[in-house]
Amino acid sequence: MRNRTVSRGFTLVELLVVIGIIALLVAILVPALAVAQEQARAVKCLSNLRQVAMAASIYCDAHRGTYPIAYYIGADGTSYSWDFTAAIVAGKRTILPGLLWPATGGGGLAVQQCPSYEGPLSGTSDPFTGYNYNTSFIGHGQFEDIPDPIKVAQVRHPSTVALFGDGQFYAGPDKYMRSPFPCPGDASFTSRAAGTQGYRHQGRTNVAYCDGHAASASDRFTSTSDPQVGAGTGFLSSDNSAYDPG
Repeated sequence: MRNRTVSRGFTLVELLVVIGIIALLVAILVPALAVAQEQARAVKCLSNLRQVAMAASIYCDAHRGTYPIAYYIGADGTSYSWDFTAAIVAGKRTILPGLLWPATGGGGLAVQQCPSYEGPLSGTSDPFTGYNYNTSFIGHGQFEDIPDPIKVAQVRHPSTVALFGDGQFYAGPDKYMRSPFPCPGDASFTSRAAGTQGYRHQGRTNVAYCDGHAASASDRFTSTSDPQVGAGTGFLSSDNSAYDPG
């Protein structure tokens, strides 16, 4: 007689063991994958900020060493901002490249979108959202105590002074970065917490500095003259030192 090999299927116990192993592997790999995805987004964000800082450098070269003003409203009602301009064209509100971009042709505006930001857009129609500009000390603006932006030559420590960063406050995004305490540029501004940074990259925030480099920061400071700092947001220093070019 021939010996015949009899094949058999999995027993219920063996099947449950296999399912348990698969479930364990999924439980281990899914969080690791999420971490890897966020790390990739953080790297992309840093690349975006470097490009925005480069655009600022090109702007300064074309405007006698002066940074772009953070915002102002034209006589015709056009709202100019460093990132986007809201104009009325043929009776329709139209979003155009902001003050930062004409010198570079206004291309690639998607670099103004932080890939980790989730929430409402800045304003009502800005197509991209995520970053803010040092308005307290550098960009200033029409309704600030000092309206005119500063010059590159006034930045004494460019490698430590924030220029752009992950903008976010308790109600969503923000595009105007504020120092935690009043300064000559915005001494009458009362809502400091409306210009905080978002620590949305695994508890870290990304910053582009005046020398053009971008880096991640983990220290989050909430001491301010305005007590309404939102969860997961904060300032880059306990005083104004991370913002002050002098």
